[in-house]
Amino acid sequence: MEMATAMESVAANALRSVLFRVQQAAERSARQSSQVRVVAIGKTKPVSLIKEVYDAGHRYFGENYVQEFLDKAPQLPADIQWHFVGHLQSNKAKTLLAGVPNLYMVESVDSTKIANHLDSAVASLGRAPLKVLVQVNTSGEESKYGVEPSECVQLAKHVKHECRNLEFSGLMTIGMLDYSSRPENFESLSACRTEVCKALEIPEDQCELSMGMSGDFEKAIEMGSTNVRIGSTIFGAREYPAKK
Repeated sequence: MEMATAMESVAANALRSVLFRVQQAAERSARQSSQVRVVAIGKTKPVSLIKEVYDAGHRYFGENYVQEFLDKAPQLPADIQWHFVGHLQSNKAKTLLAGVPNLYMVESVDSTKIANHLDSAVASLGRAPLKVLVQVNTSGEESKYGVEPSECVQLAKHVKHECRNLEFSGLMTIGMLDYSSRPENFESLSACRTEVCKALEIPEDQCELSMGMSGDFEKAIEMGSTNVRIGSTIFGAREYPAKK
């Protein structure tokens, strides 16, 4: 990957370090680093900082909040492959798709309702089919969104067979309360993939596993993740406005 010159930013250097760690973890799981996508999550971070990572050669970025996404995306280059990774309310589906024409994937489909709204929004906008992941709650925490592992096949079937404007691309999970997963979370998502692929009659290498964040992405890759979502390790600690 072509990197910036010696004047490289802190974020660009952090990206370089993450990509090296991804390469090492992929090798430990007998894979190539090209088989693992790193999505840089810019939640709460300014456009200028995201642009620094873009200028370092990176093209996969993600956001958690619809309004923040709608504010940032038009200010950044059109060849970014954007991922939406937060909880999406069904009434915001069309707004998101219309405001981010280069939205590559929604990773957080957790109900037939949101799948149907996304499907309708894609159709009404006349855009290419949208890649989506089914979000699975592998930790059993009430604070986490996602279907129960026992329901993942049913939702995947709905997306695959009932939503012509969506492309079922795999499964996603968020870790424990501190956003670091335990191995059993990853094992659970991997088991879900086996069930889903058998039910849909698709090969497992065509079903992504989005698992692993800043605190646990190396273990996630070693356990089969194809998509890791890295925020603070690249961009620094998140900056939330002080509560009044």
